Amino acid sequence: MIVLCDTNILLRSIQPDHPAFLATNQAIERLLYQQHELVILFQNITEFWNVATRPVEKNGLGYSISKVDTILERLLDSFTILTDRPEIANRWRELVVAHQVKGVQVHDARIVAAMMVHGIRHLLTYNGSDFKRYADLVILTPSGVLL
Repeated sequence: MIVLCDTNILLRSIQPDHPAFLATNQAIERLLYQQHELVILFQNITEFWNVATRPVEKNGLGYSISKVDTILERLLDSFTILTDRPEIANRWRELVVAHQVKGVQVHDARIVAAMMVHGIRHLLTYNGSDFKRYADLVILTPSGVLL
């Protein structure tokens, strides 16, 4: 199966001092061992860059650009990057209207739209509740993968 990794998975996988670091990396390793393909979107890359370079006092990691670029290089070698396609915009619009999505959750709707366009149903995330309105998705958490 193909599994899209949410941005929070990428972020936890690079923070050795975070309580979720070990479980995140073990879940990634288990999925790869089970021959699943792990993918990300360009949106995940930009969200990752945003949080990783944002100052700590503004809820970021406060990493330098060169550090983030080095980490990102490693991540890009580890995950398949799905291309943006024009039909994602129409699918996104259908989703936000149908599910009455507002505010910051429009970004999650875009992830779901891209998943639908690419034919992906499985999402590895720590924020499963943000996606529960989308009945066709299969939400995976690192702890669930490790059971």
